[in-house]
Amino acid sequence: MPTPHEAEKQHTGPEEADRPPSMSSHDAAPSGPPSRNPCCLCWCCCCSCSWNQERQRAWQASRESKLQPLPSCEVCTPPSPEEVQSWAQSFDKLMHSPTGRSVFRAFLRTEYSEENMLFWLACEELKAEANQHVVDEKARLIYEDYVSILSPKEVSLDSRVREGINRKMQEPSPHTFDDAQLQIYTLMHRDSYPRFLTSPTYRSLLLQGAPQSSSEA
Repeated sequence: MPTPHEAEKQHTGPEEADRPPSMSSHDAAPSGPPSRNPCCLCWCCCCSCSWNQERQRAWQASRESKLQPLPSCEVCTPPSPEEVQSWAQSFDKLMHSPTGRSVFRAFLRTEYSEENMLFWLACEELKAEANQHVVDEKARLIYEDYVSILSPKEVSLDSRVREGINRKMQEPSPHTFDDAQLQIYTLMHRDSYPRFLTSPTYRSLLLQGAPQSSSEA
């Protein structure tokens, strides 16, 4: 006659019999190296992004003085009535006049397209630079200020010009943005210049024969 212990073994179901014996805490196999907590990784990434954003905002504010798009000489010379009249003869004459650029920039500001003039002036400043280290820095600032799609002052450039700039930015030169500068110059000529000639700003200068750029720039 089987003992009580043997009888208990006989009544054990097949599934329970085939189940591997459980391991105690002392018999547990050693685990591998502890994995990183995903939450910790998320927290680190978030902190890193937040820190980079703060650093970017501080750097953006500090670099505003690095690119002065309008030197003081652009608004210090009052134009003669003849000069004001010459601005209507061609866009080139307007852009070759420091005071003309200042008045035109003030007009562009009213149309929320001042960044076009700022970009053009920054390219002119870059082309006059001979120090390669300064060229590299100014090219980077121009790209981030006016070419990057993340910039609030991004100018309108087609994909071909953008691709060319991206290639040239690997080794910046004073002429890295020449194609882009020409495109923006053409845009201002065809789009903004005709409206400028009929604007109250320009008509007032024609009638008064006196500069208004000092107060508007």
